[in-house]
Amino acid sequence: MPMYDFRCSGCGQTFELLVRGSTAPECPHCHSSELQRQVSLTAAPGTSQAIIAAGRRAAAREGHLSNYSKAERGRIK
Repeated sequence: MPMYDFRCSGCGQTFELLVRGSTAPECPHCHSSELQRQVSLTAAPGTSQAIIAAGRRAAAREGHLSNYSKAERGRIK
């Protein structure tokens, strides 16, 4: 099930929806079915590595080392 960005023609709201193939999406604000599918923003290249690094730092601060390999666990702290 893909995630799509929509703009409602009725109320002008922009929102994301997880849409099944057989389901007709509707606006969560005004329940209109007159929606325009928008072009979604993509993640900039390289940001996934930054997100992983930030997650690892947060996990290490909290004492959770399960997202590190065994070799990396020995070097932490």
